[in-house]
Amino acid sequence: MAGSTTSLAQALAQRTLVLDGGLSNQLAAQGCDLSDELWSARLLADDPGQIERAHTAYLRAGAQVLITASYQATFEGFARRGVDREEAAALLRRSVELARRAAGRTAGEAWVAASVGPYGAMLADGSEYRGQYGLDEEELERFHRPRVEVLAGAGPDVLALETVPDAVEGRALLRAVRGCGVPVWLSYSCAGEYTRAGQPLAEAFAPAAGNEQVIAVGVNCCEPRDVDRAVEIAARVTGKPVVVYPNSGEGWDARARDWRGGVTFDPARVGAWREAGARLVGGCCRVGPELIRELAVLLEND
Repeated sequence: MAGSTTSLAQALAQRTLVLDGGLSNQLAAQGCDLSDELWSARLLADDPGQIERAHTAYLRAGAQVLITASYQATFEGFARRGVDREEAAALLRRSVELARRAAGRTAGEAWVAASVGPYGAMLADGSEYRGQYGLDEEELERFHRPRVEVLAGAGPDVLALETVPDAVEGRALLRAVRGCGVPVWLSYSCAGEYTRAGQPLAEAFAPAAGNEQVIAVGVNCCEPRDVDRAVEIAARVTGKPVVVYPNSGEGWDARARDWRGGVTFDPARVGAWREAGARLVGGCCRVGPELIRELAVLLEND
């Protein structure tokens, strides 16, 4: 295991770890064009060195867990670009290899989380923030399983089932990862105390409570103001370590194709999150290395 001799589950039982921040905003800061429907996944084929460079930027900021560039990487999405299944599988494996290579060069311990984004991420139409795609649990399981099998086979430390907008998809993902041999965390995108699809978070977290494969539960890609209550619910319902990585707090204006509002992500909240049960803390969209560095310093000095 490059970068660590301790399992992620063991580490979470001992202390709070620092996650990385938004991969896409760091890639954009490096000058990458992410206007394609494949988003950052396009770079797995076109410029993988940029992805490794972004991972390294977060490690230097103090991140201990890297999330791979596979969030929007699916067989279906690659097929629309003329990429066959064999090559698509190789690109999925590459996402883990790039993060592992970066993690292997850090002086401290580092873990790799293979990102498994929701069905809506493949559609690239914003439905990942709504859920309720019109597919049932079995159909969603069939969609996710092939990608899960490839990513698990690449040897990550954990599968990040992340930005899940719907409790139905959460259950489907837990079914899709059965028997893959890799632990997982389950992270919902929420609005207040509800999933984006409108189900109570307590209901959405419940299937993970007795599942030994799930080493953490929580929320990501949400407003920072929604985190406090979500952490409490996740810890109470499941008794597991909580993972939390909200957005910067800015809002995306789809018509203007630009971000609006101010940054409300406050690293100083990490103390309250940790007290409520958070053991894996970082950022999502628009949270860059500077904010992750502040988080890391606060955790180190607490």
